[in-house]
Order: sequence, then C-alpha cells, then structure tokens
Amino acid sequence: MTELRLSHRPATGRKVADVLVRVFSVLSAALGIFFLFWILWVVLKKGHTVLSWSFFTSAPPSPGEGVGGIKYALVGTLKMTGLACLMGVPVGLLTGVYLAEFGRHGAFASGVRFCVNLLMGIPSILVGLFAYTVIVLAAPRHYSGNAGAFALAIIMLPTVARTSEDMLLLVPDALRESALALGIPRWRMITGILFRAARKGLLTGVLLSVSRVSGETAPLLFTALNNNFYPKNLSQPTANLTVTIYNYAMSPYDNWQRVAWGASLVIMAFLLGVTLLLRFILKERHRS
Repeated sequence: MTELRLSHRPATGRKVADVLVRVFSVLSAALGIFFLFWILWVVLKKGHTVLSWSFFTSAPPSPGEGVGGIKYALVGTLKMTGLACLMGVPVGLLTGVYLAEFGRHGAFASGVRFCVNLLMGIPSILVGLFAYTVIVLAAPRHYSGNAGAFALAIIMLPTVARTSEDMLLLVPDALRESALALGIPRWRMITGILFRAARKGLLTGVLLSVSRVSGETAPLLFTALNNNFYPKNLSQPTANLTVTIYNYAMSPYDNWQRVAWGASLVIMAFLLGVTLLLRFILKERHRS
C-alpha cells in the first residue's frame, strides 16, 4: 500500500523542491565566486602598482620614505619553508607509509590516524604557542627562524601523512603481492614500486602542505617574529612575508601599506600557481 501511495503522489511538489535546491545551489556558488574574484581584483588592483624587479631585490623601505621591496622577507620565507619541508615532509611521508602498509587496521595505527586527524583541525595559533613554549622559551626569549620552521613543519605533517596514506592505499595490492612473490624486500617494494606508482599523489600532498603554510601568520608571530635585515641564518629573528604584510598593513605609512599589498599579491600568485599545478598533476594522473 505504501508503494502504491508513493507512486500516485503528485510530482509538482518534488519539482518545486528540486528547482528551489538548484537555484539555491547556483546562487551560493555564484556568491562564493563573486567574493573570490572581488578579493583577487582588490589585491591585484592595489598590489600591481609596486611590482617590479626591484621590488623583489630591494631592502624594506624606511617609514614614509620610498617604496623599497621584500627581498629579506622573501628570502626568509623561502628558507623557513624549505627547512619546514625538510622536517615535516619525511616524517609525514613515513607516517603515511606506516598507516597504509604496516598498521592499517591495527589499534596503534587507529590511534595514530586519530591524532593526525586531530592535528589537522588544531588552529595554527595553538601550534605557534606550542613552538613558542618548546623552542623560544627554552632559549630565553630567543625568537628564530628555526622555531618558525618547526611550527610550519607541524602544520605540514598531518596533510602529508593523510595524503600519503590515501595515495598508497590506491595502489593495487596486486603490485605488492607480485613484488613480494619475487622475493623483493618489503622496504624495496615500498620505495621502488609503491612510491613510483603513487608519486604524483605524494607530490600533490607535499604541494598542498606547502600551500597551506605559505599564508600562515600567527605561528610566525610567536616564533620567527620579524627582522628588517638580511637573514644570514635561521638562529635569529627572521623576516618573512606574512608577518611583514601584517606589520606593514597595520602601519600608518603609505609606502609600507603599498609594500603590504604587493607582498599579498605575490603570495596570492604563488597560491594560484600551486593550485594550477595541482590540477595539472591530478589531470595527468587520471589520464595515466
């Protein structure tokens, strides 16, 4: 009887509901795209006026005098991000290997997976406070680029770990079984076969983690702080783009505000480039 009643229900209500959901979905997507392009337009409009080769090769300007550039902040950002990759990517990759190849359904692996998921949801400012307590306070209030790289590495780790696990699990078990049947050691099978089969997905995870930390400001305020001089090493307060944007945007000086807009455009262009690269990698992966 229920099926009979359902089959004779008028279709008008369902069609109206379908149209309303479609219209609401389209309007929501259009609203999000509108604000996205609005942000892109404002940053491009205000930031392109200072872009030039000297903007990337000049020292920061004095308050109210000249335009200057982001040379020191750019170098410091690249150094800290590179060190963060050296610390966070190997640990995250090995964590993903353990979860996909050794633990899988074990109790310890479930605990590790839970901790990784929890770490992905922790606000970055808490990571900065942790790095501040563990590293900065350990060397009497000594801010440094090393502490900033440590905080960024913690943020990168869960993204690399989860992506690595997911990509390795997509590799067919037939490849594992064939390699082990030929007598290849398990570590050689992982590094020589699984990594090659999932290399594009693993690279995607690394790029995602880099793009995530590229715009982080709060952790660096507690760790690397900032510096108006060339960062010779990372054992001292280190200039970086995000804190430079924060400080210059809040200043009353017009030239500093222009530098902040230009640095914002540089970060936005980097994120856009990483996004396009990820789409290209994923597209090639689906083709193969």
